[in-house]
Amino acid sequence: MRNYDLEFLKHFSMVIGFLVLVTGGLIVGAHFLHGAIPPEVNPKTAQITEGRIAPAGAVYAGETGAAAQAAAADAAKAAAASQVAYGGTTDGSVIYQNLCGACHTNGVGKAPTLTAAGMGARVSKGKDTLYKHAIEGFTGPDGGIMPPKGGNPALTDEQVHATVDWMLANIK
Repeated sequence: MRNYDLEFLKHFSMVIGFLVLVTGGLIVGAHFLHGAIPPEVNPKTAQITEGRIAPAGAVYAGETGAAAQAAAADAAKAAAASQVAYGGTTDGSVIYQNLCGACHTNGVGKAPTLTAAGMGARVSKGKDTLYKHAIEGFTGPDGGIMPPKGGNPALTDEQVHATVDWMLANIK
């Protein structure tokens, strides 16, 4: 080999050696940073964890506790009032059109239609029985099913009574 070839190999080997050292340093630095930086937490996982460790109840003691308990009861009543179906209307036609008509117009699930033939046997049992079946639900001997409150638990008993009254008034 010639002298300038040996010189080239010497310099080339030094560059390769330097690059190997830099690569090794970067690998060690990345390993150190990976261990030092905490991993990111998924927000959904954090929410689930917060739900698991949240307190199950509260303790109300003394005057402050009684005021807090009264405020909590008022907030619960307000929340329940806002969950009343159809804005709390007691207009039976509105509730029938939005909820009851789906089954009682076409006889779906063996529901009685608003005809004398369809409602006749049920009317003879009296309004109180109809109210009870509409509120609590009913499974008839012929396999007909009436879900409690027509399948909408947000209905109040007054709304159910108004709707049953409307249906009875509109039997054809």
